[in-house]
Amino acid sequence: MIATIRTTLRSRKIVMSCLGLLLVFFFLAILAPWIAPHDPILVNLALKLQPPSLSYPLGTDHLGRCTLSRLLYGSRVSLGFASLILISSLGIGLIVGSIAGYKGGIVDLLLMRFCDGVMSFPNLVLILGLIGIFGPGLMQAVLAIMLVQWVYYARMFRGMVVSLKERNFIIAAHISGSSPWKIIRKHIIPNVLPPIVVMGTLEMGWAIMDISALSFLGLGIQPPAPEWGAMIHEGKSYIRSNPELMLYPGIMILLVVVSFNILGEALSDRYGVKRRVTKE
Repeated sequence: MIATIRTTLRSRKIVMSCLGLLLVFFFLAILAPWIAPHDPILVNLALKLQPPSLSYPLGTDHLGRCTLSRLLYGSRVSLGFASLILISSLGIGLIVGSIAGYKGGIVDLLLMRFCDGVMSFPNLVLILGLIGIFGPGLMQAVLAIMLVQWVYYARMFRGMVVSLKERNFIIAAHISGSSPWKIIRKHIIPNVLPPIVVMGTLEMGWAIMDISALSFLGLGIQPPAPEWGAMIHEGKSYIRSNPELMLYPGIMILLVVVSFNILGEALSDRYGVKRRVTKE
């Protein structure tokens, strides 16, 4: 009994620490323009590959740009656009899944077969194909990820709606003459909000890694704008002489993704929402 209590308390401390760390990252991202010591894209070759100092707390990169400033501004891209992808994908998935699950019939059949068709291909293949059509760039990468990701959420929400629409309060609302849209808006969506929050927390780490991976490949954000994946790409040429150029952004990605995963798993255990088994 005592061991169980200790394990629970230790687990709670870890979860709260991850939540606190994520709040710190978000505040740093918001306040980056005011706390960054230097312009993140200002090139000064006379100061390239400088070690940490008072003026440059984490040193400079191969173009003499402040590493700390680039990390802070990079967090705005990684966290901000990952949030945009997640909110958009969840929103589209919620709307499509709710319509398919509630209407049923041919509407449900057509929407779910489309989702099945998209899910039959690996995520990365579809994302790269869409970027090939749209062209490289941050907004193109965000759009490509969003267009691929929503189908998974639509499938999940459709299952929830199918089970909810058989509940007595939904049947009563239907008998009372409420329109389908009103039933979805007032009765179904509020009941799937907790799973949405849990799923969003679980999937945030994937969204960050997707953006970072595409930027690392040169398909996401374009130079000289800072982003954690792009910084790793730029630093790989100096992995022997200055490994910290890759280490710093790698640590940032690791801390944020692990924190989101731990927080998401804690919420998942509480609300019984499971993570998708695979992404690719």
